[in-house]
Amino acid sequence: MAKPKPSLPSFFFFLLFLLLSLAATPSQSFVSNRPEPAPTSFIVSSCRATRYPALCVHCLAAYGRAIQRSDHHLAQAALIVSLARARSAASFVVKLSRARRIELRELQAVRDCVENMGDSVDSLADSVRELGRSGRVAGQDFPWHMSNVETWVSAALTDEDTCMDGFGGRVMDGAVKVAVRRRVVDVARVTSNALALVNRYASKHLPAAVVEQP
Repeated sequence: MAKPKPSLPSFFFFLLFLLLSLAATPSQSFVSNRPEPAPTSFIVSSCRATRYPALCVHCLAAYGRAIQRSDHHLAQAALIVSLARARSAASFVVKLSRARRIELRELQAVRDCVENMGDSVDSLADSVRELGRSGRVAGQDFPWHMSNVETWVSAALTDEDTCMDGFGGRVMDGAVKVAVRRRVVDVARVTSNALALVNRYASKHLPAAVVEQP
C-alpha cells in the first residue's frame, strides 16, 4: 500500500501543534491554571458513540472552537490526541527500558512494549495524514482512504493491547507493570474512542461519497 505524505492543510498544522503541546500526558495528569472550556453539545453528543464518553469529552472539550460541528475535524482531533499520548507513552517506556534495578523478565516485557508502542505511533501518524487527505477527496476514493485510516487505527490499538500482554501473570505484578499500565491503558482508551469517531465519520459520509455507476 503506497503511503504518500503531502503536507496537511493549515487547520491541521495548527491543530497538530496545539494538541501535541497540550495532550502529551495521561488524562489523570491534566492540570491547568485555567478552567477547561465547557464542551460543546456537538462534542458531547458525538462522544456518546465511543466506549469511554467521559474521557472523550475531556480530551476534546478544549478544541470545540476548532472542531465546530465538523465530523471530520472531530475525528482528526481525536486521532491527534491519541497520537500525542501514544508518543508520550512510547517515550516513557523507552526511558524505563534504560532504568537500573529492573528485573530481567520485566526488562524484556518493557523492551517488547517499546517496539509495540513505536508501531502504534507510526500507525497513528499514518492515520492522521490519511484522514487529512480524506477531507479533500470525494467519490470512490473516499472509501479507500477511510479504509486505510480504520486499518491503521485498529493496528495501533492492537499494538497497545499487545504491549500489556507481556506483563501477564502475577509474577509480573509490581511497580513496573503498574507504571506501564497506567500510561498504555490510557492511550488504548483514547485510541478506542478515536476509532469510534472515525467510524462514525465514515458511516455518515460514505453513502454520499460513492458515485453511482451509469
